[in-house]
Amino acid sequence: MIPWLDHHSPFPPLTQALKEPSGLLAAGGDLSSERILMAYRQGIFPWFMPNEPILWWSPDPRMVLFSNELIIPKSLRKVVRQRPYRVTFDTAFSAVMQGCAAPRAGVAATWISDEMLAAYSALHQQGLAHSFECWMDDELVGGLYGVAIGKMFYGESMFARRSDASKIAFVHAVQWLAAAGFVMIDCQMHTEHLARFGAREIARDEFIAKLEVQLAQPDRLGPWSYSHTN
Repeated sequence: MIPWLDHHSPFPPLTQALKEPSGLLAAGGDLSSERILMAYRQGIFPWFMPNEPILWWSPDPRMVLFSNELIIPKSLRKVVRQRPYRVTFDTAFSAVMQGCAAPRAGVAATWISDEMLAAYSALHQQGLAHSFECWMDDELVGGLYGVAIGKMFYGESMFARRSDASKIAFVHAVQWLAAAGFVMIDCQMHTEHLARFGAREIARDEFIAKLEVQLAQPDRLGPWSYSHTN
């Protein structure tokens, strides 16, 4: 059993998170900016399907990418050099979220509901949620979004409408984050896709200890300005 949160309930200790499914900690509460930021600061994130209650997670181990450990696969390095594209930050946040929420081949439903769109759009308006966009011929063909607190970036989702578009946005995002002092990027749970870029699992206790250091750094509020044309 997991606790049910009302609008004022604190999150339970992370040690109460289930081992199966890994990291499920609590249900209920709301998706106010205050609640979501409280969650991220404690190493917790929301993830649930439409028609489910809000579910809160803190898996152990935790998948992260240390920005100085980024690996760009050889095939992608060639694409980055040769394919014409433009990468920007925070110029099309809503469009990126909608791209991430769109149906995909082999996936019956998306977890990015209208409720999630509204919640993260509110964070974007506060200068805390950010998008990274890949354009080709002025068409938005891929991107990703996440939340930044202090010098900690929490990646949420990415999408691509053309081959490698989300990967191109991802590589530029990680390189920019590294230059801006972001040491660790939260990838939440293990995927082979992110592992190919150098992401790896660490124990939750280690994640929380490193998280606290990054959260103590000054916030970089407001839009993130970046534009690169290949």
